[in-house]
Amino acid sequence: MKKLLGGLSAAILAVGLVAASPLAGDAVSPAGLGGSAAHPAAKPQHKPHHKPFSTGQKWAREVTRYRDADTSVYHIEHVRELQYRLTWAGAFDKTVNGRFGKATRAAVKRYQRKEGLRVTGVATHKTWAHLIHDTIRRRGQIPHLCKTDGWHACFDRFGHQVTLWHNGEMRNSWLVRGGDYGYETRLGTHTVYSRDIDHVSHLYDAPMPYAQFFDGGQALHGSVYMIDPFVDHSHGCVNFYLEDARQLWNITSDKTLVVTVYGAWDKTASSGAATD
Repeated sequence: MKKLLGGLSAAILAVGLVAASPLAGDAVSPAGLGGSAAHPAAKPQHKPHHKPFSTGQKWAREVTRYRDADTSVYHIEHVRELQYRLTWAGAFDKTVNGRFGKATRAAVKRYQRKEGLRVTGVATHKTWAHLIHDTIRRRGQIPHLCKTDGWHACFDRFGHQVTLWHNGEMRNSWLVRGGDYGYETRLGTHTVYSRDIDHVSHLYDAPMPYAQFFDGGQALHGSVYMIDPFVDHSHGCVNFYLEDARQLWNITSDKTLVVTVYGAWDKTASSGAATD
């Protein structure tokens, strides 16, 4: 995310410099930049306005490119998510490992070509938007309640997926994990009743940043343990990547958010001790 903000800052600086100086190689009229009867000033060119990227936009993800890697919970570049989604889209047939190598780049190009996008091998914002939309899991199983008025976060325990809805429109989706056997995230529909941006679990002495509590002690929150959403479980909460939990927080923390938990518990991800 830092490199994304840095890129936007550099772009803004570049636009400022261009606006402040005449273009290189352009002749300047002796009468000044205003021109003269013999040399009328050039008409200003109106460039198309491009809305700056925001993580609050529909289907938003950071740009992911060659040699990026998910190296720790504090350095997630969404490479695993990219590889999972490319697999579901039929463009990637290698092992999901969190490293953006040549095979992943080829798969991104393959998907871009299929979607009629510019073929660069870089998972741009537009590529992510197409890919997330195309790879919503178990779409037919999403409860109708999620598609009603208001803000809804709907967690599919079997699909390891949270979808975010507003007034019947799906806005985004993230890969997550829920509770372990005996600590399953409880089924049902509840409204978020408490929020804490830097919560720490007193029961497990574990950080729970961007916590949004919806059922007892169960919450949507960022995980300081999760590298792969399909490995291990939590003690009942819905674990997000830290950046994803912050993204959901920034969109919904000042809104009434209804959380619906559905789907069978997924035992296939139980390969280690539960963590918060």
